[in-house]
Amino acid sequence: MRFRAIPLLLPPLLWLSTPAPAETINPKMEYRTCLTLARAKPEEGWEEAIAWSSLGGGEPARHCAAVALIGLGKYEEAAKRLETLAGQSRREEPLRAEMLAQAGQAWLLAGKPEQALADQDTALKLVPGHPELMLDKAVTLASVNHYAEVVELLSALLKVQPNRIEAMVLRAVAYRYLEKLELAKEDLSRALILDQTFPDALLERGMIRRLEENNAGAREDWMKAIAAAPESTAADTARRNLEMMDVKVK
Repeated sequence: MRFRAIPLLLPPLLWLSTPAPAETINPKMEYRTCLTLARAKPEEGWEEAIAWSSLGGGEPARHCAAVALIGLGKYEEAAKRLETLAGQSRREEPLRAEMLAQAGQAWLLAGKPEQALADQDTALKLVPGHPELMLDKAVTLASVNHYAEVVELLSALLKVQPNRIEAMVLRAVAYRYLEKLELAKEDLSRALILDQTFPDALLERGMIRRLEENNAGAREDWMKAIAAAPESTAADTARRNLEMMDVKVK
């Protein structure tokens, strides 16, 4: 299970003016539907979760409501609800780990990485070695500048998934902060062989080229990152870097 992925894109349940009894709802389908809606349209997902809860939706409805709260920017409330659900749930360990992973993401969005790490560590005890959780934890560790730990964690992940581009790029970022530019460049080279338009890899290679005073190369990479994904965070960062570089050149 990829924790951050949406299982299926299904149309939202159409509620009748007279609600149907809870037992007429297909629980598995409604669970997928509600989570999909909570991620794509959190306000509607929240309403769906509350309506489903009133029809006896139980834990799945509460899970959906908590996910919707993340989209609504209520990060701490979402994290607390997800932690409570994971602690009370008697469902299979992967689902409880998913709840904790989502709680960790919410804590990180709330600017509380220590709480995020605690939830991610607990989730990894439930499903040891899960690549998605390892990547989540690496992102959190990077946010608090624990770059040596990022390298260690992602090196273990890449042994299991050697072609995981996100892990290669994040490890390259960590190597750059650790002033190990040759190792960073090796990771980026491998990542860009797998996907020559991966925006985060292009952004990071531009960073390294800029450090090496290869301004033409940095500009080329950042322009490629913008062209590859104009609305992405990588593109926004590339634009800012280009602006700063142009100011310094002038």
